Amino acid sequence: MAETNQPLITLRSVSEQFGPVCALQSIDLHITKGRTTVLIGPSGCGKSTILRLINGLLQPTSGTVEFEGKPVLPANVIELRRRMGYVIQDGGLFPHLTAGDNVVLMARHLGRPTDEIQRRVEELCELTRFPLEGLNRYPVELSGGQRQRVSLMRGLMLKPDVLLLDEPLGALDPMVRSALQTELKSIFQQLKQTIVLVTHDMGEAAYFGDTIVLMKQGRIVQQGSLADLRERPTEPFVREFLNAQRSLAFP
Repeated sequence: MAETNQPLITLRSVSEQFGPVCALQSIDLHITKGRTTVLIGPSGCGKSTILRLINGLLQPTSGTVEFEGKPVLPANVIELRRRMGYVIQDGGLFPHLTAGDNVVLMARHLGRPTDEIQRRVEELCELTRFPLEGLNRYPVELSGGQRQRVSLMRGLMLKPDVLLLDEPLGALDPMVRSALQTELKSIFQQLKQTIVLVTHDMGEAAYFGDTIVLMKQGRIVQQGSLADLRERPTEPFVREFLNAQRSLAFP
């Protein structure tokens, strides 16, 4: 998938209200095709809400979410969702299905040919370094890192236009997390995939992100590179958030 400067996904004046709680406050955001956009901020700032709006699990209270210039609506959300991979913390795998059955679930539902499915599974096992023999095991029999690999394979099975990752490494211990970060970055570089990644870790955001979007209380505070945030903070919160991430503190 070639890199361009054209937005694949656009949020225009998007607000999201849950009863008395305002989760998003008139957000404007462009997700560039072929690049990695990282959403970061304190818990409850609205970053995961943005992912759910993109894949149509939520509809905005006001404003529009567009995919390739077309609004994401209940009438077209199923079709568009098949063009999006979605990976959540700890994998979100179905416990009664084997790893392999989790990976191929949607492809089988759509009636893809068996030989095509098998070729794709083999490609994904090679890409994610997941052993073929592990496909016969159930999620409870896999390590946390293996479950995340299976979830990633499931998200990539249909060759999506965008991969949405919601704290995909948040539940892993530091050593496993570090190893998977390295592998994920290599995968992203190989695929030249459009990625939207949610994290609370600025080190992880800086490692993966072409664009970092820092959020607070349902609004975008600043976006750009880590250097932009460090050297040209738009408000005191940016400096405070970076200083709270000890390895990235200001001198």
